[in-house]
Amino acid sequence: MEEKSNMSNGLWQSIKDNVIFVLVCLVVAVGLFLIAYAAEKYVYKRDGVRERILSTRKIAMIGLFSAIAVVLHILDFPIVFLAPGFYKLDFSEIPALVGAFAFGPVAGVMIEFCKILLKLVFKGTSTAFVGDLANFVIGCSLVLPASIIYMCKKTKKRAALSCVAGGVIMTVFGTAFNGVYLLPAFASLYGMPLEEIIAMGSEINDNIHSVTTFVCFAVAPLNIIKSVAASVVTMLIYKPLSPILKGAQFPAKR
Repeated sequence: MEEKSNMSNGLWQSIKDNVIFVLVCLVVAVGLFLIAYAAEKYVYKRDGVRERILSTRKIAMIGLFSAIAVVLHILDFPIVFLAPGFYKLDFSEIPALVGAFAFGPVAGVMIEFCKILLKLVFKGTSTAFVGDLANFVIGCSLVLPASIIYMCKKTKKRAALSCVAGGVIMTVFGTAFNGVYLLPAFASLYGMPLEEIIAMGSEINDNIHSVTTFVCFAVAPLNIIKSVAASVVTMLIYKPLSPILKGAQFPAKR
């Protein structure tokens, strides 16, 4: 009887943890969308722009960029000399950042969100959805601030500044978010003790001996690589692509 009771309690706790995690995912997604919408609405009002935030043409372009992003996301790969194998590097932030520069912060967040949904459909999850939430939120921590800064003043200098700011925010926020929430959530939902995860990191880097050192020496470098790659490629390709992307926009008037 006691064994059955323990199994029942364990099952209930597992269900409870999963429901809470799903709710957190939904709240985060809605929150990021609202931030992007408010920022874009403010700039439109300030500049007297009467374009719809989500016109039919924009939605079509979001779909196109999401498709490119999910292909790049599926082609992720581990950097085994930096972090354990369940941490993987991909370059799906490139189309998200280009799309956000061209069509605004809301488009950037939606590209990130659609990318994750498509990835789950085609590939599923190998990290109890924790890695998928991490990819979405941390990707948005680059794309959202960068696109808001760039949207306020669209110059080449401002684009470079926005990429640097977005990269710094992504690295700092992504590192902290992993340490405070994602790693404990992964340990709980995936059934892997936190100590075991830290030990995996210690095998790669002797400086890793706690959650703090794990995120500083394993997670932060991955975020730096990802943000630098996305920023550099975006700066190189956005200007040549911009006339084509802008030509694809036919703003709907209110």
